[in-house]
Amino acid sequence: MAGNEWINGYLEAILDSGAAAIEEQKPATVNLRERGHFNPTKYFVEEVVTGVDETDLHRTWIKVVATRNTRERSSRLENMCWRIWHLTRKKKQLEWEELQRLAKRRWEREQVRRDATEDLSEDLSEGEKGDAFGELMQAETPRKTFQRNFSNLEVWSDDKQEKKLYIVLISLHGLVRGDNMELGRDSDTGGQVKYVVELSRALAKVSGVYRVDLFTRQISSPEVDWSYGEPTEMLTLADEDGDGNDGESSGAYIIRIPFGPREKYLRKELLWPYIQEFVDGALAHILNMSKVLGEQIGGGQPVWPYVIHGHYADAGDSAALLSGALNVPMVLTGHSLGRNKLEQLLKQGRQSKEDINSTYKIMRRIEGEELSLDAAELVITSTKQEIEEQWGLYDGFDVKLEKVLRARARRGVNCHGRYMPRMVVIPPGMDFSSVVVQEDTPELDGELATLVGGADGSSPKAIPTMWSEVMRFFTNPHKPMILALSRPDPKKNITTLVKAFGECRPLRELANLTLIMGNRDDIDEMSGGNASVLITVLKLIDKYDLYGLVAYPKHHKQSDVPDIYRLAAKTKGVFINPALVEPFGLTLIEAAAHGLPMVATKNGGPVDIQQALNNGLLVDPHDQQAIADALLKLVSEKYLWHECRKNGWKNIHLYSWPEHCRTYLTRVAACRMRYPQWQTDTPGDEIAVEESSLNDSLKDVQDMSLRLSIDGDKSSINDSLDAVATSASDPELQDQVKRVLSKIKKPETNSKDTEGRKFANVASKYPILRRRRRLIVVTLDCYDSKGIPEKKMVQIVQDIIKVVRMDAQTARVTGFAISTAMPVSETIEFLKSAKIQGNNFDALICSSGSEVYYPGTYIEEDGKLFPDPDYASHIAYRWGYEGLKKTIWKLMNPEGEEKSTSSSSPIEEDVKSSNAHCCAYFVKDPSKVKKVDDLRQKLRMRGLRCHPMYCRNSTRMQVVPLFASRAQALRYLFVRWRLNVANMFVIAGETGDTDYEELISGAHKTLIMKEVVTKGSEGLLRTIDLKLRDDIVPVDSPLITSIKGRATADEIANALKVLYKASL
Repeated sequence: MAGNEWINGYLEAILDSGAAAIEEQKPATVNLRERGHFNPTKYFVEEVVTGVDETDLHRTWIKVVATRNTRERSSRLENMCWRIWHLTRKKKQLEWEELQRLAKRRWEREQVRRDATEDLSEDLSEGEKGDAFGELMQAETPRKTFQRNFSNLEVWSDDKQEKKLYIVLISLHGLVRGDNMELGRDSDTGGQVKYVVELSRALAKVSGVYRVDLFTRQISSPEVDWSYGEPTEMLTLADEDGDGNDGESSGAYIIRIPFGPREKYLRKELLWPYIQEFVDGALAHILNMSKVLGEQIGGGQPVWPYVIHGHYADAGDSAALLSGALNVPMVLTGHSLGRNKLEQLLKQGRQSKEDINSTYKIMRRIEGEELSLDAAELVITSTKQEIEEQWGLYDGFDVKLEKVLRARARRGVNCHGRYMPRMVVIPPGMDFSSVVVQEDTPELDGELATLVGGADGSSPKAIPTMWSEVMRFFTNPHKPMILALSRPDPKKNITTLVKAFGECRPLRELANLTLIMGNRDDIDEMSGGNASVLITVLKLIDKYDLYGLVAYPKHHKQSDVPDIYRLAAKTKGVFINPALVEPFGLTLIEAAAHGLPMVATKNGGPVDIQQALNNGLLVDPHDQQAIADALLKLVSEKYLWHECRKNGWKNIHLYSWPEHCRTYLTRVAACRMRYPQWQTDTPGDEIAVEESSLNDSLKDVQDMSLRLSIDGDKSSINDSLDAVATSASDPELQDQVKRVLSKIKKPETNSKDTEGRKFANVASKYPILRRRRRLIVVTLDCYDSKGIPEKKMVQIVQDIIKVVRMDAQTARVTGFAISTAMPVSETIEFLKSAKIQGNNFDALICSSGSEVYYPGTYIEEDGKLFPDPDYASHIAYRWGYEGLKKTIWKLMNPEGEEKSTSSSSPIEEDVKSSNAHCCAYFVKDPSKVKKVDDLRQKLRMRGLRCHPMYCRNSTRMQVVPLFASRAQALRYLFVRWRLNVANMFVIAGETGDTDYEELISGAHKTLIMKEVVTKGSEGLLRTIDLKLRDDIVPVDSPLITSIKGRATADEIANALKVLYKASL
């Protein structure tokens, strides 16, 4: 065992620290990034697994077995060695599986590009076909530059003041406030928090921007400061310069929306089930604010958000849903990407995909990012590397296909419904207000004698507190300071920096090292990964005897950071970022602004920063010697140091906030602007006040007369309503009704579908829904094996209607809606078969949310219902009907069958259920169709953005537009008719169609009726079951309750009362 003594040393250390953590079947336990206390056993096992060749481990095991004796320690050593060898083999197996997965993905990409080339070349000339094919199928090697055409962009300028824009930013996780930010408190409160707060302030100062709202989570927990529970916090007024153009609601604000457990601070991985609840709360605020701003600056018309900008995956998911509900453009900034993190973790081989998902909720995060790409008009990145190497991993973005589609759009050529979001590089801005640029003076010669204490015995000058905190560590504080500032995360590579410093004697003699590693009270209370880094740093300081040469203060405030930079600059020091991969590198810009040259990793954003600033050196973060050489070169060569310092100051304006905002607004202005076209308040359309009031009263009477009894027995209505109905039968009153009705306009619409249609004379242009205060929505997906609605649903609907009519006052303000996958014709037939009039419902949401009807309002002369044309235009975004149908058929029939009724196909077109915004199919063989996640992935890779689902007990497949769904239809009713989602009661079964999970989550109240829906379509939702439902539907929510399936009307009423009280 002479060649493996160091392996035995690790194994001995494992024995000393306790080997209980090593379990043969749980390789994931070696992960150092999991939360909890630091475990030395895991540390030593990780060192062996990652640093030892498999053959060495096997040889050690053989020798241990050959030399074993009766001692218990030797027996334990043998057993432990075998287990670690097993972990190493498991790691190699995971690496092999990852290589296989990547190879399969590359093959799929090529297949997608071939399909796209075939489809997109159909309507091109022969010459254009060749150009398209050559551009799309070019070599895989990315270009060195990612060029964009700026010639057609109008640069945002100061003459845009008349615009008065309303901008919404979203950043959900972490602790967000304007002052005294607790950066580094945890992994969720870092650079992103600072970025979004400063972006909000900077945008509010730009000419043409009236108001900026930064949405985040309201936290009323004793674990955090009370300020995070304040619903609103003002960041800045828009008109701080005093030009007199500010308004009552202008400026930048933090808006905190309560969602999830009210008294708990949750890390970002636990926020996913409550995303839809946030969306509903944010939607309520935006609608109220649009009305307020309309009164102030909109001439009485609502002022809709100019753009909704999501930051990170959770906010991107939220922004996508809000964008769909409001029909306004969305922008995305990823900050850190889930697929990139998953790739890195799988390469390490310490955890399986299931273990990674359990810890990081990585699959829900990736799906949120994919949905964000579906909806985003613009994706803002910090570097070119982020576009090519990180976003390129996603199904929803292909650099080459994006270029082809953009070129076709410029030429006005049909893209067949395909779309790729636009990616642009806009580096983050910086606030330079605290930076004082000083030219070199004798005071800046690196000597701190006049600051620490004069040579003549005079008292020292007053210095910042943080300077004293740092300098107390040093034997000689006059030496140049090498400064590193980051969280103690393994990815930040701080331990390699300490090794490089400790093993380079000239560097130790010439400089000091300062490590600002967040804030800590007790290492034992820190998360495992951070604790392991700190312990390793302390051990390395002891190993190389760096006492008096290295500073590592325990605490610092955000306001102390500029002082730390200034101290390093005064000593003629250097700033270093040695991270393994740095997505951007904001600290590098901050350091340059304070006159510090930099040494930085060559992986990621620092490459672009160095190209722009030219103020330092780039190194391989794995090369310890290269790090030491670069630091020594900058510290020792004074001319080079001064040159880098001056270059940084000269070019730093490229990263200022005004420059960032100018570029930002220029790019956003180039997006396709869209917003709701209707008027939510319609005073101009109403007749005289007296007639309008009377019309509303009579309409309520008419509505109540329709809601008498399901079997036609009008005597069952309450006495109070009988009196009203009797008064309505008065002849004089009836004449007045006729005069009022004759003055009311017929429904109008701009939709092309309404051309040539004739409408019956209806009582009002607007549905009764706009006067409701509550809405009962029946979403029971109760079908037999042929997809026909079961009869037991009839009794439930009858009971629900009776429940509401128990209280006359409640009945007057409560409406009914049915939400179903059936087309409107089948829905009406079903209601008629149960002797239920369609007018009992204020709204019918049909064909899986692709159409919305208002019985009694939009009716043609032949008595047929007409769909809401505003909703049709609302969901038409990125909808390509013909191209989508063709692609779906190809995907479901890989043999290339052309006929839509092929006997070998697992699907068959359902013409009766199809409409302009719904591709409907019969499912002939559920075992052969692609599941929703697989189908959606393949459609995304081809640039097709839509919402596929299986419904009606897995007998139908329907594909609707991206922003169409039964859940989004409820939000549309909120936006269109101001019926708050929080006042909706959704009644569902225990299972249902594949969009069932979306219906359960949100701010509405959900009543689940057990034993009603025996079988749904959820088996066709996901290819791999990673328990993702728990990341979408909250497990314990006061907004969700359940009752038995055969509940009486009284039991249903009590359950609804419980839900109502729980939400207060």
